[in-house]
Amino acid sequence: MKSNLSFIPLLGLLATGLLPAQEKAPERPKPAPTFANVAYGPHERNVLDFWQARSNRPTPVVVSIHGGGFYRNNKSVRNEILEVCLANGISVAAISYRYSTQAIAPGPFLDSARAVQFLRSKAKEWNLDKAHFGGTGGSAGAGMALWLGFHDDLADPYSSDPVLRESSRLTCMAVINGQTSYDPRFIRGLFPPTAPLPADGALSKLFGMKSMAGSENAPPEKIRLFEEMSPINHLTSEDGPVMLVYALGMDAQPDIHHPIFGVRLKEKMDALNIPCEVLPRHARFDPAHLLAFYKRYLKP
Repeated sequence: MKSNLSFIPLLGLLATGLLPAQEKAPERPKPAPTFANVAYGPHERNVLDFWQARSNRPTPVVVSIHGGGFYRNNKSVRNEILEVCLANGISVAAISYRYSTQAIAPGPFLDSARAVQFLRSKAKEWNLDKAHFGGTGGSAGAGMALWLGFHDDLADPYSSDPVLRESSRLTCMAVINGQTSYDPRFIRGLFPPTAPLPADGALSKLFGMKSMAGSENAPPEKIRLFEEMSPINHLTSEDGPVMLVYALGMDAQPDIHHPIFGVRLKEKMDALNIPCEVLPRHARFDPAHLLAFYKRYLKP
């Protein structure tokens, strides 16, 4: 596993065309899923909702992974994402996964990977384009979408389970309030040394630890887990473009949703010439900007 976290200077943040955080359009009711509460794995939380876009040819798919610190909330997709996708021939899936209180890392991440693999296994039946899968999500869901986009493919061509023979990779990711690392040592380095570790409780649950205090001296197996679950550690030149939207500004106090997480990823992606936008002070996607992103990087 790659763990080189050296960075180059930031080349700038792109903010053209997105709505400021204080402007919120009224939410419209979501259309009912084409298929609801479909089981993609053995656990009771291994379920997804699926919205089929109308198309005469296989459609791209956007997979939405919910946030909630890895231990709360359920499958959901933001209205602006669902509306943009369905109106433009892109199908959508929203997944749930085991909470960290039910299965510590890598459990929630592997559930998300299996959901992507399950969707690919339904490609013929649901008219899906296996080669064009995007990811989205907020906070913990954003981090898992990035992890799937950067991690080596988890497909096992020799598995007795046909779902696990499918690819777990994503083509591009558009996420909100995302963490690009869950390594407490990395996170501490983003903020002043006197600042408390943001989301200490959620990280403790994720890694099955009583506390993250002294995590720099954690057992080797925990250190390996910190590194394995951090999306930025898996980034290579073969990975897809990313858009990261953050409600907070760069001048915000230390927070698990601070845009500095996106800045550090952008530095590394810039060095690899992979498109990456970091957009602070925006609480939601602007539909036109999001559609332009998907048309460029997701739709064939």
